[in-house]
Amino acid sequence: MGMKEGSLRGGVRHEPAVSLTHTMLISGAVRSTNSAPGRSSAEHQRRVPIERNDYWLEYFGRIARRIVTDLHPESVLDAGCDGGMLVEKLRELDVDARGVDESEAAIAGVHESVREQTWRGSLADPLERKYDLVVCVEVVQKMQPAAADQAIENLCVSADRVLFSSTPFDYAEPTHVNVRPPEEWSAVFARHSFVRNLTFDASFLTPWGGLYERAHTLVPEVVRAYERECWQLRREVEQVRDKVLELNVQLERGAGPVADENLELRQELLVARDDLVGHEARLGEALGRIELLEIELRRHQAAMAEAEWLLGSRTGRLLRLWHRLRALLRP
Repeated sequence: MGMKEGSLRGGVRHEPAVSLTHTMLISGAVRSTNSAPGRSSAEHQRRVPIERNDYWLEYFGRIARRIVTDLHPESVLDAGCDGGMLVEKLRELDVDARGVDESEAAIAGVHESVREQTWRGSLADPLERKYDLVVCVEVVQKMQPAAADQAIENLCVSADRVLFSSTPFDYAEPTHVNVRPPEEWSAVFARHSFVRNLTFDASFLTPWGGLYERAHTLVPEVVRAYERECWQLRREVEQVRDKVLELNVQLERGAGPVADENLELRQELLVARDDLVGHEARLGEALGRIELLEIELRRHQAAMAEAEWLLGSRTGRLLRLWHRLRALLRP
């Protein structure tokens, strides 16, 4: 879905590097340099090289299942398909999926099962057919602004729905020459009569991903939908802020459920500390006994060594002989 490096994007050639199509940081919204800032599973904080293996096949399989389950497309274009794994997994689910990527290396690396359904091409060039859905994830931030805007126009011409994501903050990645906040991309889509579906959750792709659809409603209805979502989010923020302030006051006053829980935890801590002191005392007693036993053992060993030496000496032999004679002379 993201493009390979070393290809021409918007008239600028980017040299091969450890780029966001080669590695991906699996996490939430936090991304670091030279990692793909998207396609998060929110599970691990680690870099995972993108290559055809069980891990990525299973990952793109999950993405494909979500697309089919939530959006029910009959045909899909993966715009910036990279190694074609999403195309492959969508076709396994009986979707007419195809993929395009600017990188010759990316297209050369696709699996033979989807080789005829993928091709090399620029998103800034018109597409030849229409699709039920276009998927474009973490691609346009690597294109020059004019080329990226043209690419979005081409995607909007080719479908009525675009599942879209572009990192809004990963400026440190050298190939990111066109990082924009989500509202700017929404404005570009709006110029082509596409608006974001505010009820669709695209976080299975990225925290900032969204589904853009061709608007068949009047502007007042679009404004109403945006205002409704904005009001709900504002109200949610206000409620969270009020709750935080309430908890902070409880902490300062030492009252409320938080304070009660803190008191209970302190009591448990005191009990645990007393238990620890008792265990340490018993441990000290045991160590003292062990030391006494070791002293007795050394004394016993010294006595045994002295006895063995005595029995092996001339005096010891005479003593053993005397004891035998004495035993024989007993009535």
